[in-house]
Amino acid sequence: MLTVGVDLAAEADRTAVAWLDWRDGGAVLRKLMRGATDEDILEAVGQAGKAGIDCPLGWPDAFVAFVSAHQAGQVDITADVDRRDGRRRLAWRLTDEVVREQTGLIPLSVAADRIGHAAMRCAGLLAGLAHRGLAVDRSGAGRVVEVYPAASLKIWDLPYRGYKRPANVAALTQLADELLAAAPWLDLGPYGDLCRSSDDALDAVIAALAAWAAVRGLATSPDPDQADAARTEGWIALPKSSLSELRP
Repeated sequence: MLTVGVDLAAEADRTAVAWLDWRDGGAVLRKLMRGATDEDILEAVGQAGKAGIDCPLGWPDAFVAFVSAHQAGQVDITADVDRRDGRRRLAWRLTDEVVREQTGLIPLSVAADRIGHAAMRCAGLLAGLAHRGLAVDRSGAGRVVEVYPAASLKIWDLPYRGYKRPANVAALTQLADELLAAAPWLDLGPYGDLCRSSDDALDAVIAALAAWAAVRGLATSPDPDQADAARTEGWIALPKSSLSELRP
């Protein structure tokens, strides 16, 4: 089976895609691309059994309702947006709060941080996938699932901070080495050097690993009372197992 990982940025030059082929007791990195366009991503997801996308798949329901009310001139004056707690429910999704509770990490707010630019691109990609006849369910039940590499790394007891940007290439190299030590069944093929020099590339690989965890039922999914919000806001699938348990 093939899983794809997409480290999605607002522009192609910072977007990476990884193809992991799962067979014979391990996983082989068949392809790793930087500078991925929308067409590259659509084709990759179309080839995959499951694709993990590192980007919010939706916006907070409360935020969408608030903006719609504002457009219509009908914002409730008791919305409490003058207070941090009042704005919090607009800024973060249910899944963001669950990730915070379970890992201590705070995802970027798709409503209030620059990641919103990538999310706009992602919305277009999801529409493109649906247009191609692929099942898209923002809760993760369809072809794609939302992932969060930093949280996955933390759950797997690997370094999850300080490896971004060229200035931290030594930390990135250490992370790649520790990942391979923890998952000796993972073969990066000819792309090992790229994973050690590009955090976008390595995050794409981690996203593909997290997608496999979702395939195996080894990642979180929304409870029945969370399902409605997950289908509109998106749901971050957090691994529930060690890396060793992902070995096919």
